[in-house]
Amino acid sequence: MSGTLYLVAMPIGNLEDITLRALRVLKEVALIACEDTRHTRQLLEHHGIAARTISYHEHNERERAAELAEQLAQGTNIALVTDAGTPGISDPAYRLVALAVERGIPVVPVPGAAAFVCALAASGLPTDHFEFHGFLPARSSARRQALEVLRGAASTQIFYEAPRRLIETLEDVAEILGPTRPVVVAREVTKLHEEFLRGPAREVLATLRARAAVKGEITLLIGRAAEEAAPAAEAPSLAVRMKQLMREESLDEKAALKRVAREMKISRSEAYRLWQRVK
Repeated sequence: MSGTLYLVAMPIGNLEDITLRALRVLKEVALIACEDTRHTRQLLEHHGIAARTISYHEHNERERAAELAEQLAQGTNIALVTDAGTPGISDPAYRLVALAVERGIPVVPVPGAAAFVCALAASGLPTDHFEFHGFLPARSSARRQALEVLRGAASTQIFYEAPRRLIETLEDVAEILGPTRPVVVAREVTKLHEEFLRGPAREVLATLRARAAVKGEITLLIGRAAEEAAPAAEAPSLAVRMKQLMREESLDEKAALKRVAREMKISRSEAYRLWQRVK
């Protein structure tokens, strides 16, 4: 008979956030596949678990998944863990799970913490309909394209973000989705310096800009789009002002759009959309 693959959720910060079932499984399996064996070893030693470990991370996932699937097929029970949270949620797991399913090997989730779920629950944003996307693209152009798609999203949008990119990302959110779009930055969830920053994008952005640095694990939540009253009156007035600036001040279209957006207190992308409507 084949072994069983257990997907064991680990604490995302507070070491007490691990279930009794998870600890039992980690004690009973023959092998624990870890994102970082050194990191996992600390938790195992804290709970007196003397188990054999092996590395399984994004850089060796392809080769190691085949190796572990073979051991599972031969009857070895294996627990897969990541440094924090639930395996497979923006962390390695998919390849091994897919191979196990393909071979008919039992895959058993051992539930526990997931950062985006904890952040959503405490965010104050609607939880009845949400979408989790993992990390936004690191490149500015790709990130802005991804945000453009969410302009009219009717559900809460959830992302993980690197602290070094957070301000840049919020600048894009404020420009593309609007400065009043509700956002929540959940930082260091369950840890000593846990923090929730809630408010319009421009206000949260201003708070973070005032800091010397942004640190920690970040979950970014973006509220649903408000039902827009179609700016029917704004489009013609924008068109009149655009033509005036291009005619009287010899501004090109891009410069005129930037000026009009500032005057009308709307984002440049919104000004562009209105201009295209009447152009």
